[in-house]
Amino acid sequence: MKFDELEVSSKIMRGIKDMGFEEASPIQERAIPAILAGKDIVGQAQTGTGKTAAFAIPVLEKIDTTVKKPQAIILCPTRELAIQVAEEVRKISKYTHEIKILPVYGGQDIQKQIRSLKAGVQIIIGTPGRVMDHMRRKTVKFGTIHTVVLDEADEMLNMGFREDIETILKETPEDRQTVLFSATMPQPIMDIAKTYQKDAEIIRVVKKELTVENIEQYYLEVRPGNKEEVLSRLIDIYNPKLSVVFCNTKKKVDELATTLQGRGYFAEGLHGDLKQQQRDRVMESFRKGKTEILIATDVAARGIDVDDIDIVFNYDLPQDEEYYVHRIGRTGRAGKTGLAFSFIRGKEVYKLKDIQRYCKTKIKAIPVPSINDVTQTRVDNLFKEIDQIIEDEDLSKMISALEKKINDEDYTAMDVAAAFLKIYLNTKEDTTAQGSNNDFGDTGAEAGMVRLFINIGKKQRCTPGNILGAIAGESGIQGNLVGSIDMFDNYTFVEVPKDEASNVLLAMKNAKIKGKSIHIEPANQK
Repeated sequence: MKFDELEVSSKIMRGIKDMGFEEASPIQERAIPAILAGKDIVGQAQTGTGKTAAFAIPVLEKIDTTVKKPQAIILCPTRELAIQVAEEVRKISKYTHEIKILPVYGGQDIQKQIRSLKAGVQIIIGTPGRVMDHMRRKTVKFGTIHTVVLDEADEMLNMGFREDIETILKETPEDRQTVLFSATMPQPIMDIAKTYQKDAEIIRVVKKELTVENIEQYYLEVRPGNKEEVLSRLIDIYNPKLSVVFCNTKKKVDELATTLQGRGYFAEGLHGDLKQQQRDRVMESFRKGKTEILIATDVAARGIDVDDIDIVFNYDLPQDEEYYVHRIGRTGRAGKTGLAFSFIRGKEVYKLKDIQRYCKTKIKAIPVPSINDVTQTRVDNLFKEIDQIIEDEDLSKMISALEKKINDEDYTAMDVAAAFLKIYLNTKEDTTAQGSNNDFGDTGAEAGMVRLFINIGKKQRCTPGNILGAIAGESGIQGNLVGSIDMFDNYTFVEVPKDEASNVLLAMKNAKIKGKSIHIEPANQK
């Protein structure tokens, strides 16, 4: 089905075409006409199947632009997903300037949200907690709501939002349209559908569509105590630019992030216990490629929308087959081939068979790579570099120098080449070992950050805003990446991302704050 066949306004169609959409995905093809027809639906769809557009297009089409009051509310489990959904809705409504969209979530100034609501908003996209805050303050009224969308409903229930969701639904008009999307269909989801929807049409993406076919899937039998080493070897062999490692617990995410950082990898953890500021920093670093390995729980990974992920590692095998599909769907996007590796042990082989039956796919067994495999891979990669240099570079001076050395000494060309290879490989090993050291020591900062000392404080009439402005202005670092700022009478402590710390220290070396020359250094040195 082509988008041209949809009965939507020309302005919305222009926005759809600007986004490059031509053919509707399976979930879009079935959900959009049903929602446009006013039906309540329960849609089962994963991230990456186009589900956001599946509800955004009909929601936008139904907005009465002459009414400057809330007409649709879209609930999302996390701030990240709310922002992502709001961005996509705005893109689709690019040419419909009369439609006002507002994301509301915790961590953002609620007064700013209240001012926007008073100015007139037709679509609210938010987390249940923050929407409840506005309800209690009576800054939002639901009398004119005609559509409610529950996006990632299973995750909202997993995060304990059921009571909030039910309270919000009860506040909206009974004749509203209720649209529910969920990656999985546990009983609590069906209970909500039965209670709050009217003759809901269930739309499931069939299993073969849930599996991304251009992903090569493998499993390795690994003892729990060897997982870290095996993961490191696979990363060294395949050398992914971006990869995601899934763990089943927050504790394991933290432990593995610390271990990989200690081995010299650019790795960060992401889970629900992190403060919003920390999650923003980690995701920003991952999107920019500064963090190459993202270690996450299933819940925290919802809302991640990065197309260039090369490999997904199931460090812990998920308990639910659908979560496996959801995890590996992070790679192999935009027509690229992806890789997925799963670590299993003992009876988990039976769980793996269940996953294979569910996915109707083959997950192939491969042996645990040895140290020699890693070394050989590095040698092979080096030879590829050498081939490229021989083809592209003028090596006449180098050849003359080597000929002189061979003529002066009792060496063969093979001896010299072997010595260079050994030097190169040893240098790479030394570089990795050096990368594992924390050059700043323990500064007392949160994971992934460095705490800096600055010799200016309250008595110099300095404010946290002055500190933030100086660091952002001098170093070019985004202000939202700067962590906590603790200000005292004559000095201040400020946290910055570890990978930006050297840049900040260098940029601030000759900086002035409030007209005063300052001294800045890692906090552990004071």
